[in-house]
Amino acid sequence: MSVTLADIEAAHRRISPYIHHTPVMESERLNELVGAWLFFKCEHLQKTGAFKTRGAVNAIFSLSDDEVRQGVATHSSGNHGSALARAAKLRGVPAYIVLPGNARRVKKETIYGYGAEIIECEATLAARESMLDEVVARTGAVFIPPYDDDRIIAGQGTAALELVNDVSALDALIVPVGGGGLLAGTSIVAKGMTSDTENSCAINVYGAEPEMADDAFRSFRSGERVGNHVPATMADGLSTTLGERNFAIIKDLSDGILLVSEDEIVAAMHLIWTRLKQVVEPSAAVTLAAAIRYPQIFTGKRIGLILTGGNLDLSDLPF
Repeated sequence: MSVTLADIEAAHRRISPYIHHTPVMESERLNELVGAWLFFKCEHLQKTGAFKTRGAVNAIFSLSDDEVRQGVATHSSGNHGSALARAAKLRGVPAYIVLPGNARRVKKETIYGYGAEIIECEATLAARESMLDEVVARTGAVFIPPYDDDRIIAGQGTAALELVNDVSALDALIVPVGGGGLLAGTSIVAKGMTSDTENSCAINVYGAEPEMADDAFRSFRSGERVGNHVPATMADGLSTTLGERNFAIIKDLSDGILLVSEDEIVAAMHLIWTRLKQVVEPSAAVTLAAAIRYPQIFTGKRIGLILTGGNLDLSDLPF
C-alpha cells in the first residue's frame, strides 16, 4: 500500500492543532429502525463543514516553504475547495479553486470567505482538469488533488482513526464514496487496527454510493476502474470519478460498495435531521440509507457511519 496506518497516525498528529476531534452521536430510534447499534461520526461539524479539511490540512502542512510559496490550486465540487482555501489561509499562501459553474452557492461563499480565488468552468471532470492546468501554468501554484493523492488519503483516514479509538468493538464502518479518498483511508485504518484486541477481528468496511453515480460500484464489481461516468445525483459531493490510487486500495481492502436510490437518500437525510437533530447534506446521508437498505449485512451489528458534510443550501432542500 502506498499509504499505511503509520502514515495516517502521523497525519493525525500533524493536523490535530487545526481540526476538530468531532463527536460521535447515537439515536435509540435509529438503532431500533435498523436493528443495529449505530455510531455516527459527525464530520459535518468539522472545520469548513466537512471531513475534507483533514486531507487538505495534511497535504498543505506536508509541503516545504519553497514548495508552497506560490500557493496551492485544485479543482473541486465544493467541499475540498473550501477545505483547501482554509488550509492555505492557515499557511499564509494563496489558493486557487476551480469549480463547476453549478457548484452549490453555500460552498462558493465558504471558499470566498477564506480569501481564495474561484475560477469557474463547465461541470465535467475534463473541463475541471483543463482549467486547473491553465491556473497552475498562470500562477505557479502547487496542485493539491481532491482525492487521488497519498497525503489526502492519509488525512481523510484520520476520521476513521478517531472513530475506531472512540467506539469499542465495531463490526463495520460505512462511508460515502465519491473520489474514494475517505473510503481508502478508512479501509487502511479498519484493516490495520482491530475492533476487539482479544479476538483480533478486523472491521468490515463498506462504501455507500448513489445509484445515479455508481462508478465505484461498477469498478469494484469488475475489478477495473471506471474512468468516465455521467452522474445525476443530488449528492453532489459524490459525483466525482473514483481515483486510481484510491481504487487500488479499495479493491484490496474494502468489503463492498452498497448502492442507494435518490429516494432512500432523501428519507435517510430526513431521519438524521429529525432523529439526530443534525443538518447534513445528501452525500452524508447515504451511510444511513445503506444501513437501512441492507439489513442482511448490518442487523445486530455495531456500525460506525461517517456523516461527511453539512454544506447545503437551506432554501433548496429535497424535503
